[in-house]
Amino acid sequence: MFVVTNRTLNSGGTGLKKFGDRPNPQGPNELRLVEASRSSHGWDVKILPDECTQTMKRSAGLEPDQPAFASAYVAKKLLARVRKQKRNVLFFVHGYNNNMKAVLDRAHELERTYDVEVIAFSWPANGGGARGVASYLSDKADARASAGALSRCLAKLHEYLDTFNRERLAAVYAKADALYGPESKGKHKDDFERRDEYISTHSERGCPFTVNLMLHSMGNYLYKQVMCSSAYQGRLLTFDNVVMVAADTNNANHASWVDPIRARNRVYVTINESDRALRASRIKSGQEQLARLGHFPFNLYAESAVYVDFTDARYVGSSHAYFEGGPLQNNKVRRFFAEAFNGDRAERRLDYESATNTYRIA
Repeated sequence: MFVVTNRTLNSGGTGLKKFGDRPNPQGPNELRLVEASRSSHGWDVKILPDECTQTMKRSAGLEPDQPAFASAYVAKKLLARVRKQKRNVLFFVHGYNNNMKAVLDRAHELERTYDVEVIAFSWPANGGGARGVASYLSDKADARASAGALSRCLAKLHEYLDTFNRERLAAVYAKADALYGPESKGKHKDDFERRDEYISTHSERGCPFTVNLMLHSMGNYLYKQVMCSSAYQGRLLTFDNVVMVAADTNNANHASWVDPIRARNRVYVTINESDRALRASRIKSGQEQLARLGHFPFNLYAESAVYVDFTDARYVGSSHAYFEGGPLQNNKVRRFFAEAFNGDRAERRLDYESATNTYRIA
């Protein structure tokens, strides 16, 4: 899998020791790309150079005589992979107190469980060696500092997807014109109704995968900083679904930054009142820490959001990561995340409670 990170990297290290705990020394907005693969002894990690080598260009089908950045290599390889494996893409932003082993293990589990191709964005989220309250506050500071890096990453992702879509649609339009336009030599010349039908049908077929965003825990706080930034280019239509799981950010006034999020399909906010980690995060900062969005079932008024309540669902209990492990013994839980992470309408079989504006999972 590919990892985008603003962590410091150590080319002289081995395996996971190539990842540091602190922001890139050139600044928290500095991004690097890493290719990680699971092996019998753990994780093999390859730091990609900023500019593609000739070997990388050949491997990805890039022009050998044209300069290309590592991001172009990743985009080409990822596109070829999802088309061959017929998978959807899940862009994953992790939460508080995660070292790289935890990030990669979780990303691998997401791929295995939900049959998706994961791109992980990793920020220095393990408190710089601190513990307890100091670690939590340190990670919040790192999340704020990492907002620019995530913003740049999302803008680049959108750029590559937009280029792919424009090239694909140009080919579809050209074919439609050849079949049904003024230059057609067939019996359906100037049949614009058939032309429009062809364009509609083949536009969907030409992009047989969805691209979805999963934010977990404090990853939502990082995304909030991006959405609230005046420098963010981005209320861009990049993702089919945006899934905000166990959001460790204020419930109060969340609509002000959730409503501007754009998605082709849905913006999901998941809630578990019994979430032990979110209860702990509220306590750690004392009375200043307000109710967290991911465990507070009130004030759920963002017009663009679909709220899904997992409280008291079988096997969920006090879990903070109820998209993995024991909670997946509940088929409704597994099905919701499988559909949400793959760009589908995941709430369609759930009961809706108008009093709380939530869909409930039993």
